[in-house]
Amino acid sequence: MEELKKCIREVASFLDKTAGVLDADGIIVACTDESLEGSEDSSARAVLLSEEHIAITYGRTYMKLPVTERTSYICFIDGTDNVSRNYLELICNWIGAALKERNSDAEREAFLKNVLLENELPGDIPLKAREFKIPYSVPRVAFLIRIEQAEELDCMEILYNMFPDQRAASILAMDEETIVLLMDYPRDNPDEINEIANQILDNLNAESMAKVHIGIGMPAETLKETAKSYREASLALTVGNIFDNENYVMRYDKLGLGRLIYQLPPTLCHMFLDEVFPKGAYEALDSETLLTIQKFFENNLNGSETSRQLFVHRNTLVYRLDKVQKITSLDLRSFDDAVLFKLASMVRKYLEKQEKGSLKSTGGKWWHN
Repeated sequence: MEELKKCIREVASFLDKTAGVLDADGIIVACTDESLEGSEDSSARAVLLSEEHIAITYGRTYMKLPVTERTSYICFIDGTDNVSRNYLELICNWIGAALKERNSDAEREAFLKNVLLENELPGDIPLKAREFKIPYSVPRVAFLIRIEQAEELDCMEILYNMFPDQRAASILAMDEETIVLLMDYPRDNPDEINEIANQILDNLNAESMAKVHIGIGMPAETLKETAKSYREASLALTVGNIFDNENYVMRYDKLGLGRLIYQLPPTLCHMFLDEVFPKGAYEALDSETLLTIQKFFENNLNGSETSRQLFVHRNTLVYRLDKVQKITSLDLRSFDDAVLFKLASMVRKYLEKQEKGSLKSTGGKWWHN
């Protein structure tokens, strides 16, 4: 419908006659005179039933415009002379070409979605890619953009404006809150991936006030392998929101230990925690001590820098670390014990998130929490 109106608006810019498009019920859906849109033309039914391609009645010339086997429109123009008829034929051909291109774009998008969702037979992908004029062996990377608190259509429009070249970037709406940007991988400048993700984040935040998280997969060498990049981008979002929910851009190749922990069975995770922490030990650590541990890890076990950031005396930090050792039997000043504590705390966070998810089986994706 938007494509019809766009064409008719352009017609209005150079044609001084009233022209437009009727649907099968005779309602004017697009017209150079916008005040007529929504009104009914009683001649439409007779025109559709007529075996003639062109009909003239009540001072107007009509021409059938079949779009699909089930859908037809009627183009009309005021006037019955040859000039009016020639204009009408030009308008019909123009609209027909625009709708055909639009349908081709929709089929292309459906094909790419099926590739990402692995709904296409591997052997068919190169053949269909050639049909849609999509290069098969071009390296690509998938950005999975999850949107909350915004209209998806607004975000799609922003992304179309950011990436107008469809040959280098395909924008696909996967569901109501997920958009995939499938774009050529900048092999000569891999750091550009982060720049693109941050640009997307900034633009969507500024223009749509959306709450956005972006997952980035690994480069795929062929179109068939983009399904793997899409899965990796999805996993990056899931794992990133468990272990690093303050970060809005998650890359699959930067997930670190989180990716490993996410693949562990819960039973094994519980066994590991029972071996690392005495019963009730972790729960005995107060919020002040946990903050100290977090800062100590962020500063690579550097006591001086940690005490400076926490605005506490060095002896206070030592006291707190001794307290942790007394409760958990782990000395965080020792690299091995620090690694063990870090790993165990990540496993604990993973289990907490998973248990919350299982309790909310009826409401949304658990990694949003």
